[in-house]
Amino acid sequence: MASEFDLVIRNGNVADGRGAPLFKADVAVSGGRIVQVGKVSGRGAEEIDAEGLLVTPGFIDVHTHYDGQVTWESTIKPSSWHGVTTIVMGNCGVGFAPVKATDHDTLIELMEGIEDIPGTALHEGLTWNWESFKDYLDVLGRRRFDLDICAQLPHAPLRLYVMGDRATRHELATPEDCAKMRLLARQAVEAGAVGFSTSRSVSHKSISGEVTPSYGAHEDELTAIAMGLKDAGSGVLQWVSDWSDEHAELEMILRIARASGRPLSVSVSQSHVHRQFWREILKAITQAHAEGLPMTAQVAPRPIGMVLGLSTPHAPFYGSKEMAKIAGKPLAEKVATLRDPAFRAAVLADVAANPPPASLYTPTRMFRIQGAPDYGKNPDNSVAAIAKREGRSTDEVVYDLMLEDEGRALIFIAVVNYWDHNFDAIQEMQSHPAAVLGLSDGGAHVGMIADGSFPTTALTDWGRDAPGDSEQALLDSIRRQTSAPAAAVGLKDRGVIAPGMKADLNIIDLDRLGVGPLQVSPDLPAGATRILQPSRGYVATFVAGVPTYREGAATGELPGRLVRGPQPEPVAA
Repeated sequence: MASEFDLVIRNGNVADGRGAPLFKADVAVSGGRIVQVGKVSGRGAEEIDAEGLLVTPGFIDVHTHYDGQVTWESTIKPSSWHGVTTIVMGNCGVGFAPVKATDHDTLIELMEGIEDIPGTALHEGLTWNWESFKDYLDVLGRRRFDLDICAQLPHAPLRLYVMGDRATRHELATPEDCAKMRLLARQAVEAGAVGFSTSRSVSHKSISGEVTPSYGAHEDELTAIAMGLKDAGSGVLQWVSDWSDEHAELEMILRIARASGRPLSVSVSQSHVHRQFWREILKAITQAHAEGLPMTAQVAPRPIGMVLGLSTPHAPFYGSKEMAKIAGKPLAEKVATLRDPAFRAAVLADVAANPPPASLYTPTRMFRIQGAPDYGKNPDNSVAAIAKREGRSTDEVVYDLMLEDEGRALIFIAVVNYWDHNFDAIQEMQSHPAAVLGLSDGGAHVGMIADGSFPTTALTDWGRDAPGDSEQALLDSIRRQTSAPAAAVGLKDRGVIAPGMKADLNIIDLDRLGVGPLQVSPDLPAGATRILQPSRGYVATFVAGVPTYREGAATGELPGRLVRGPQPEPVAA
């Protein structure tokens, strides 16, 4: 007998993605779309019994930096290991299009410096067979992936393309420059960009130390680009900033949103400099919604920081002239040298005389990683707590931690979202009605973070394991990474389990769900290393109804495609 459906998932506990209570149902899929939800009598070519398992929409990660990786790789890990079925890249104003042939190295240096993606990997992996943003999308449109990809037009390449060296010298854009950027922004969105991104962070510097070209761009320039999106009739504005002139900048972005009518997505975290300003941003978002201006807060589910170790590109005490002597050496040689008592004494003396900056070296915010990291949830794992228990200096503790597991041990330093040494601020940010899960930086900072695992952390820490009404917390956590981010970037065809919607789905064993231990892997082009973090508990992930992962293992299927621009909400048959 012929099968009526391509796939039927039976008896699962369905979370629809909108936050409705869990309900037991079958989900039938044909032609890459969900066709029935409820009691399904027809048979599927594949049948999965999801009794006792959670069935969710595929997750949508709106803040990634796979702009280079998608040109050379089809498995977009680590995000695809964590139930992500759609990613949005081109965030923070950096990317690789539009570009003139003379500026290839400049864009690589920007990405290497800002997003910590090894330049050796980018030089070897990027093909550069594009110039315009449309060309870049056309190249991606011919490729296949294990998830869907969306791209934003990044400000730094756009500015460099239009202004040349004047962009890197941070000169003000002329009216002619602004008009050209407006036109190119419109053309990029018409070609399929889902939005435009910019960075106003002084910490965003090229590998040579130059601040990103978008830093300090005048309001006229930003307004012109936003008006290009208005001309095209779609596209979200993505914004990251240091908020150095806090209220003035908030007022500026609200003026730009009002003028263009385009939705705005803003990164929100607890800076350890502007410690309470995140609350002001959330207030501004609330105000914007009251005015009818769509505005989204991208928030993280855990502290953000750095992972350091002898096996990673960034070791503790990396600023020490003594440690610099062993940089680049094989791991075994580093370990042997560090075990020499004379070298140990020299390093500790150097660090005591020239301590690392407190923003990057606060012992109460530094944590030993054993197995799967908890990212500061247990203060007893902090370097300060260990030093106090053992009656040693914190420098001695860090030195000895480096040598554990034959030098493969890792240390986490919380730099953002941990000023109060707890997760209270994170909980408050996530509770805002306009919050979506973001800031994973999937594909970026590969030598110091593995935050592509954010979706799994969000489901466990702020869903399954949340205090109080754990089911409602779970439903909210799912909504923040399915229907909410889909709406934020105009992807109305996914993020919800309902007839007519795209069949991007996860089947999850919630009891087993969790992140795995960090892995340092030399699997980038040119043998460059990155830190990866696997998951457990994902029974299966489907993209357009095609299984891409089963029990954490890739199936080899590549149903993922470039998504060009916003997608309309489908009409169920």
